[in-house]
Amino acid sequence: MLLEKIKTPGLSHLSYLIGSGGKAAVIDPRRDCECYLEMARAEGLEITHIFETHRNEDLVSGAPILKALTGARVLHGPNPGGEVVYADTTREGDAFEIGQLKIDVLETPGHTDDHLAFVLYDTAYPKGAVGVFTGDALFVGDVGRTDFYPDRKREVAGLLYDSLQKILALGDQVILYPAHGAGSVCGSGMAEREFSTLGHERANNPRLQINSREAFIDLKIEENHYQPPYFRLMERLNLEGGSPAPRVMRPRPLSLRELQALNVDHLIDVREPLAYAAGHLPGAMNLPVGMISAFAGWFVREGEEVALVASGEGELEAAMTHLVRISLDNVAGGYVGVVPAAAQGQAMKTIPMIGTREVENRLDSRPDGWVLLDVRDADEREEGAIDGSQHIYVGELNERYRDLDPAKHYTLMCASGMRATVAAGWLASRGFDKLDVYLGSMGAWKAAHG
Repeated sequence: MLLEKIKTPGLSHLSYLIGSGGKAAVIDPRRDCECYLEMARAEGLEITHIFETHRNEDLVSGAPILKALTGARVLHGPNPGGEVVYADTTREGDAFEIGQLKIDVLETPGHTDDHLAFVLYDTAYPKGAVGVFTGDALFVGDVGRTDFYPDRKREVAGLLYDSLQKILALGDQVILYPAHGAGSVCGSGMAEREFSTLGHERANNPRLQINSREAFIDLKIEENHYQPPYFRLMERLNLEGGSPAPRVMRPRPLSLRELQALNVDHLIDVREPLAYAAGHLPGAMNLPVGMISAFAGWFVREGEEVALVASGEGELEAAMTHLVRISLDNVAGGYVGVVPAAAQGQAMKTIPMIGTREVENRLDSRPDGWVLLDVRDADEREEGAIDGSQHIYVGELNERYRDLDPAKHYTLMCASGMRATVAAGWLASRGFDKLDVYLGSMGAWKAAHG
């Protein structure tokens, strides 16, 4: 018997391979899905079923691709907002056998209308469920967001409450297998752990401490969530079925001359913020590798072509892999060698970093045309903000940069300076040249002011 968790960094996506008696099933596969087939074959298992907990908003499903590779049957819930052309519909009451294992279907709407949970039983030990694959309904330390149906806010929040009660009724012994972990955009309070039980969540998950359905609804509709534009692309592809991932996840190597000859929509520097700020190619924006999954979908649109700049080949591969998983894989090539290019006389741009004392001086003197721009999310800002700062969430600068005056001097800040550098890099790529970043940002401000 086999149960393996497959983690997708960046997206914090969790998928699963289960198997018994020569058969196997995959729950919520990612687009680059050959790994499931390789793992199953290494254990002498044939993948016969693919289960989707819901139509994902934040990544391309690998279900249609894995189906083509294996001939497995794909099962998806009712009410997906369109036809999932590659899947059969399964409903509550359906059950599937995978060798000694049995999977029962629960309809658990709320996060999405089509949401399902899959309950795992070991038929050799029939007294109660062993585990439950909860998708984005229940996480370790949090529950799913309910903002995808803005015209039905109270209804869908109530549906999630009811679905959670249905899941909890399976018993405290049940092991929890969610579709995302900490860092995912699908929740905001997930624990760093990726292991838990329903009993532990019942006792410790803050959202499950709310016993009143109406109070739960009130809390959910007051939450602040952001929806990057690429979510709409994911919705469509996860109905139509996405194409296979590129066979090679490394971009074509480019010389500096080849890079400069390209006419791409975005030049993306994937180095760390301080490296980018110290010197970058003109016109480049900054999306560090570890932040691509969270922010590329705000700034890069479907079909737009990108070129990548990195410190090494490993960074290029990691960056392209992250882009592929959200179907933003129109990558013209990758360039390594910013420092050698500078040594050969290539002009570079910089973005200065300033500290708390300089920010304090500017707040006191209020120089003409200077703006302290806070790019944290709304919840962070509610917890504390610097008086006199303005606010635009970093992702929303994708469009709202047009509201800013390029003649003004902007100091970007966030919690540490990471997102602020992404914001500054985007503005720099749009022609803003009076920019600097508050290094340490709110963390440094709190350290200085208590």
